[in-house]
Amino acid sequence: MEFLSVMQDNLVTPAILFFVLGILAGWSKSDLEIPKSISRYLSIYLMMAIGFKGGVAIADAPHLTMAMLWVMVFAVVIGAGLPLIGYGLLRRTTQLSAATAAAVAAHYGSISIVTFVTAVAFLKTQQLSYEGYIVAVAALKEAPAILVGLWLAHRAAPATREYHTEEKRLAREIFTNGAILLLLGSLLIGWMTGDEGMEKMHGFLITPFHGILALFLLDMGILVSRNLRNLRHFTLPLIAFAIYMPLIGATIGLGAALWIGLDTGTACLFMVLCASASYIAVPAAMKLALPEADPSVYIPMALGLTFPFNVLLGIPLYEAVARAVIG
Repeated sequence: MEFLSVMQDNLVTPAILFFVLGILAGWSKSDLEIPKSISRYLSIYLMMAIGFKGGVAIADAPHLTMAMLWVMVFAVVIGAGLPLIGYGLLRRTTQLSAATAAAVAAHYGSISIVTFVTAVAFLKTQQLSYEGYIVAVAALKEAPAILVGLWLAHRAAPATREYHTEEKRLAREIFTNGAILLLLGSLLIGWMTGDEGMEKMHGFLITPFHGILALFLLDMGILVSRNLRNLRHFTLPLIAFAIYMPLIGATIGLGAALWIGLDTGTACLFMVLCASASYIAVPAAMKLALPEADPSVYIPMALGLTFPFNVLLGIPLYEAVARAVIG
C-alpha cells in the first residue's frame, strides 16, 4: 500500500502531469511543440543544475570515502556488464540481427540523464537526501556500455566491421559528448566554488528547477508519443525486454548498493542509473560506428517504452524497494 501511495504522489506532481500532457498532445496530433532551440536550452539547464549541486555536495564532504570509490568501480563494471546480459537475452528471445541486438544492448548499459534528473526531483518530494558524488557516477556509465556494444557486434561479424578508420572519431564522440562534458564541468565548478558559489547561483539553479523540469518533460512527452507510433511492428519479446531489462539493471544496482552500504536516497539513484536506457549519447555513437544496426528498433525501445516506464512507474518502485530493503 505504501508503494501505491508513493506512486500516486509521483503521478500527481506537476512535472509528471506535464509529461502526460505532452504524450496526449502528441497522440492527438496537436500542433503543440517546444522549439528545438528552447528544448536544447532546457536540457543544458537541467544538466548544469544537477552537476553544480552535486559538486557543491562533494565540496561539503570532509574527504574521499571508500563508498565513493566503490560506487564508481561498480558503475563501470555494471555499465559494461549490462550490455552483455541484454545481448544474450535479445539473441535468445528475438530475431534481431547481431548488430541491432548489440546496439539495443548498449543503450541499456548506459544512462538516461533525464530519468536521473526526474528521480532527483522525486527524491526531493519524498524528503530523501543523497550523496552528491552520484552525479559523477552518471558520467562513468556511458563509455563502457558503448564500447561493449561495439565489441559484441565486432565479435558476431568480424569480417564486416572496420573499426580502425573510425576509432579516433568514435573516441572523440564518447569522451567529448556535450551532455557528459557539461555534467562533469558543472560538477567541477560546483566543487571548486562550494557553498559560496551555490549562494550566488541559488536564484538561477534552485528556484526555477522544478518549473524548467516540467517544461522539459512536456517536450519529452511529445517526443515519446511520436516514437510510440514506431512500436506497431514490435514483437512481444521486444516490448517485454524494454520493461524487464530496467528491472534487471535496478536489481543489480540494489545489490551493489547493499554491498557498498549506501544510504536509501543514493541507493535509489544508483538503481535509476542502472535501470535507465540512453536515447541521446548512445544512438549518436551507434549511428557513427554501427550503421548497419536498425535505429527504428533501438530508439523507440529506449525512448518510447523504457523512458516512460521509468518516469511513471520505475522511479517510485525503485525508491520503495530501496526504502524497504535499506530502511
